[in-house]
Amino acid sequence: MLNFFINNSLYIVLVIVLMIWFGISMFMLSLDKKVSKLEKQFKENEKQ
Repeated sequence: MLNFFINNSLYIVLVIVLMIWFGISMFMLSLDKKVSKLEKQFKENEKQ
């Protein structure tokens, strides 16, 4: 098992970095949806 990690360390780092970027992008998408919802509510309240 240790030999696998030593021989494929570049791929392991690549997978970890891709997982981190995927998590960040999912967080940003959910944050964008929440901000869009708040902007819509703010505009509706501004009209009233």
